[in-house]
Formats: sequence, C-alpha cells, structure tokens
Amino acid sequence: MGSETPSMSSLASQICNHIASIFAKPTDPRPPPLDLMVTTLTSTAAQNGRVFLYGVGREGLMLKALCMRLSHLGISTHFVFDMTAPPITSNDLLVASAGPGGFSTVDALCSLARSHGATVLLLTAQPETGSCVKHASVVCYVPAQTMADDKGDGEEEKSRPLMPMGSVYEGALFVLFEMVVYKLGEALGQSPEAIRSRHTNLE
Repeated sequence: MGSETPSMSSLASQICNHIASIFAKPTDPRPPPLDLMVTTLTSTAAQNGRVFLYGVGREGLMLKALCMRLSHLGISTHFVFDMTAPPITSNDLLVASAGPGGFSTVDALCSLARSHGATVLLLTAQPETGSCVKHASVVCYVPAQTMADDKGDGEEEKSRPLMPMGSVYEGALFVLFEMVVYKLGEALGQSPEAIRSRHTNLE
C-alpha cells in the first residue's frame, strides 16, 4: 500500500515540473509574459507612476504577493479596494488577472482604469476569447490550465488531477512574479540590501 502512495518529494517534483512546462510553451504571436511585465513595470516606474493590482480568489492572492514585492522594490504599489488606495491616473498602471478570460469585477475595474487614462496589463490564459481583453492595453498570455478548460470527462474518479481547476495557472503566476521581481530588481538597480530595508518591521 505504501508503495502506491507517491512520496512528498515525488509530488513536489511533479507539481514543479508541471508549472515549469508552462514557460516552455510558445506564446506566439505575443511576446513572453516575463518580457512584457518587466518592460511595462519599468516604464511605469520611470514615469514615477503607481502600480495598482487586482485579482479574485487565488489569483488575487498571487497578485497580493507581487504587490508586496513591488513595494520592496521601491515602487508605489496598491491593491485595489485597500482602504489607502489612491485614485488611479494616466501615469499609473493596473495589473489585473483573469485566468479564465473574464470576471465581472475584473472587467469593470479594467474598463474604469482605462477611462481614467491608466495603462492596463492583463494576465490571462484566454487572450483571444476573454471578455477582459478588450479593456487591456497590454495582454500577457500565460498558457496554463484554468477553470475555463478544466472540464470533467467522466474519468475523474479513476484519475484525479494533481493540480485541479485553476491551480496550474495560479502556480504559474507565482513563479512568473518571482522572475519579474528578479529581472525588475536588476532593471531598477535595486540591491538586496535596499529591498530588505523596505520590509515591514511591524511584525
């Protein structure tokens, strides 16, 4: 019985390899999401613009983690609906995620940000059909499974997926954001010491 149960190391390897494979998939004709994000964020920082972030559910948790790291990089960063979030302006950037292509709140916020002249960077796994795409200035295609294509096929009882629903997309976002922070830190000339100095001490 024990031999049939994958080890913790084996499960971790399977999950990490699955997420890593997402970044080997072509995104043509769109540029890789890492390049788009670093370029767009660098441009916003050069204009002294602020970065706003938003996502729902687990996607939102990944974006909150990115929000924290961008703040550590010295960028004025806010998560939408936080009590201290200022008004968005034409110098600012909204980074939003809609893995399955659209959510009513994400659609509305992207549209509102564009109406105020802000740049909207949308992360999605559905760049052609998603309802949010029409509101985006920049579309970052992350070719991972989401709930939009996590369909039951009658075999669920026999073969339970290791990463169900949107887990692959959400895990890919976390890894993508770590790469973005690394590359952005280089682009902005931020030393590890400077980044660490901005970490909260109210813990």
